Amino acid sequence: MSFEIWTVYVVTVLALMSTPGPSQLLMLSNSGAHGFSRALSTAAGDLSANALQMLAAGLGLAAIIAASATALTVIKWAGVAYLIWLGLRMIRRAKPDDPDLTPNRSRASLGSLWMQGFITSAANPKAVVFFAALFPQFLSPESAFWPQFLILSATYIVMDGLFLSAYGLSASWIAKRFKGTARVWIERIGGSFMIGAALLLGAKSIGER
Repeated sequence: MSFEIWTVYVVTVLALMSTPGPSQLLMLSNSGAHGFSRALSTAAGDLSANALQMLAAGLGLAAIIAASATALTVIKWAGVAYLIWLGLRMIRRAKPDDPDLTPNRSRASLGSLWMQGFITSAANPKAVVFFAALFPQFLSPESAFWPQFLILSATYIVMDGLFLSAYGLSASWIAKRFKGTARVWIERIGGSFMIGAALLLGAKSIGER
């Protein structure tokens, strides 16, 4: 793959990532509520799902998933419901006397944070179709497929990871500067972000019908 083609690909991905999506909103929420270092597990879950979606696209599974409309709908709406439940739980538990809002509060496990990120990304299985449509624009039939595919996949994952980290660091920086009852609002805003992520996924699902 030439450097010129790779550069065009990077610019294209930057344009696609310029608008926050459900994964970015979830990263904002978890980083504000649990701290940036723990929220990296959420980013890892999201990127793990992306890697599997890219692999599925590379193996030619895009057509199978696109044809399975019923399974696609079930997975998508299950993810929406899960995010709404998490957001409502965060809002309901945010009380001024809630010990979970003290500096020594009990935090969600890393596995739970990873699963949140994974489900949020996996709830959009049409991402497989997206990657299957995006990657061929930058692949040369004269060169070996898998080396090119790995370059495109790795570039996307690194860029997505940097975007998620930027969102997470911003939310964590803000959260650390709020104490006491102000942390209640951080928790409530985080829950609202999570519900917003669910609504965004739901809106996309309805728009695709």
